[in-house]
Amino acid sequence: MKRGKKDPISLTEDKMLRIFSNARRPVGIDELENIFGQGRPNRRELMKIIHSLIAKGRLIELKNKRFGLTKEMNLVSGTLWCTRSGNGFVIPDTEGQRDVFVSSRNFNNAVHGDRVAVRLDHYFRGKPEGKIIRVISRKSNKIIGFTKRYDNELYLTPEDYRYNTEYRVVGGDTNIPDGQLAVAEITAFPGDKPDPQCKITRVIGELTSLSTITKFIEYKHSLAQRFSKAAEDEAANVAPDILPTGRKDLRELKFVTIDGQNARDFDDAVAVERTSRGFTLHVAIADVSHYVKPGSLLDEEAYKRGTSIYFPDRVLPMLPKALSNGICSLNPLEDRYTVTASMRFDRQGTITGSSFYPSVIKSNMRLTYETVEAATVNCDAKVRGKLDLCLADLEDMAELAALITCIRESRGSIDFDLPEPAVILDIKGGISQIIRSERLNSHRIIEEFMISANEAVARFLEGRGLSALFRIHEPPEKEKLRDFERLLQSLGIGYKKKGTAGALQDVLTNVCGTKYEFIVNRVLLRSMKQARYSAVNRGHFGLASDSYLHFTSPIRRYPDLVCHRILKNILAGTKEPVYKDEQLITMANHLSERERLVMDAERELEERIRILYMKDKLGETFQGVISHVTSFGFFVELTGIFVEGLVLVSSLVDDYYNYEEERYRIIGSRTRRSYRIGDTVAVKVVLADVTSSRLHFEVCLP
Repeated sequence: MKRGKKDPISLTEDKMLRIFSNARRPVGIDELENIFGQGRPNRRELMKIIHSLIAKGRLIELKNKRFGLTKEMNLVSGTLWCTRSGNGFVIPDTEGQRDVFVSSRNFNNAVHGDRVAVRLDHYFRGKPEGKIIRVISRKSNKIIGFTKRYDNELYLTPEDYRYNTEYRVVGGDTNIPDGQLAVAEITAFPGDKPDPQCKITRVIGELTSLSTITKFIEYKHSLAQRFSKAAEDEAANVAPDILPTGRKDLRELKFVTIDGQNARDFDDAVAVERTSRGFTLHVAIADVSHYVKPGSLLDEEAYKRGTSIYFPDRVLPMLPKALSNGICSLNPLEDRYTVTASMRFDRQGTITGSSFYPSVIKSNMRLTYETVEAATVNCDAKVRGKLDLCLADLEDMAELAALITCIRESRGSIDFDLPEPAVILDIKGGISQIIRSERLNSHRIIEEFMISANEAVARFLEGRGLSALFRIHEPPEKEKLRDFERLLQSLGIGYKKKGTAGALQDVLTNVCGTKYEFIVNRVLLRSMKQARYSAVNRGHFGLASDSYLHFTSPIRRYPDLVCHRILKNILAGTKEPVYKDEQLITMANHLSERERLVMDAERELEERIRILYMKDKLGETFQGVISHVTSFGFFVELTGIFVEGLVLVSSLVDDYYNYEEERYRIIGSRTRRSYRIGDTVAVKVVLADVTSSRLHFEVCLP
């Protein structure tokens, strides 16, 4: 009998890595095919696996189309992060590895943000140093900068100091005035011949208005501004009919939405029933998963974005408005598909049971935080009269939320109470004021209900052994806690050295209402690790929760949409999981990265808006609190307008000042005048430069 051809070998990344490990040397593609013999996979499949391993930093492409294991060649793959000095560090892809210092002369054509392979050359004072031998992938081929003309040649100076190379503008429009902010495509990187070059693709203008600053932030952080026409069409063509078949009909319950005055997309509605044993809380969340299916164009666009972005003058939604403001939004007096978490609480506020199910609801009323506060806290008779139909329910909500808060606080949850800035716009879209956004009791009601629902769903899924995208918050590093303890000692504030969330909350409670309340809250928050998404549950330190995820905002957060799909899948009795563990790991990394990017964009926008607001206040005097002290000066947060600026040591001309890190202060060698974190000072505005993002103050001496 004639022997047939062998079936192709099923190839995985692990198998490929074993082949390279067994070879003990770099291997070429032809040699790989020979190793597999008759059953070898096709070349396209081989290259797909190889390129995936290169992207992950496990393999590196060498000369003559050969590939080698990075760890066997004393190589580290990671991201180049440049500093103001011009040098940089490679942050390894592998968690736990130390950053590698790279001198600017050893960048080898790489620029800030590129993924690179760096060869470890030596150690200096115990720290690794190396030389970049290859750019694995470019962060981007786009650059944003300011135009400047030299000898009739137009150049673009990158706005970000970490891209410390000027690019000569070639092609396109070169008749652009100096000082214009522009977006350009890099056509020749540093190290390329003849010199770094770019082609301008869009002129943003000067950073003199909120509109241009926002546009600049959108381009700088590559924030998606428009949906593809195909995705818009897909959103426009969703079926508008709402049918209760296969869902629990909750339209008789008195659901309400409680949101900010300017909210346009309503993810959640709440209803409370008082029972003989306590309360039943219903949290109904927009069933976005009914309309956005895995693998659809809408799903792909939403995953890329990861989250909606809220700027003072505009919103960059995760989903097209036909969904986010339309059929998915829980608009008042309109039937809507939802996924509901119903939770039972005893009279002390302890949760005793929960259930989850697809549902149909009709929101009775669209309420604002201010309205609910006026009715339930201020007892405004006029407002209470208008809310007669739901007033008793609102009072029950306030009572239940207060009980839940007590339970959460008793287990050691941390409740930061830092003032949030709110930008007030004038009728022309300019900045009128920056004021404190007050945290009302009505905010706390919704916060407690959403936290309860998120926890209940997390415990339900975990209790059934299901994988999910958990929201984890790991404990702060010991060094950070020691620094925080040192600060408390310098301020004369007592602290039980437990390092638990409860002990830290006790500190916040003790300083509440004192002059140190703001600074202690601020420093403790900065000491915390950033919460992130993970396929493995590690608990949530800040909430003192053993199991937590995001379920309540699928219109504006992709992880919540993932949660809904997993939850509905198990409720339907489907045994096949929606996502494999490997998919969830990839999603967790991507969505955490997107969240960090958006937070950076929002933070930078807020900073530049504040500087723009201060431009016409040069020479004016303000009171402020010292929020941070360094060797080169100290930062002052102005009281009431939430603007932070720098006082340079060089501007203190009455004495020579020394930095005392242990005491969080600088002190004059002759006068012994000191400036310590938490001190109140009077300062004058001397520089407000939006372009360089610098806001400088000078101290007003008595």
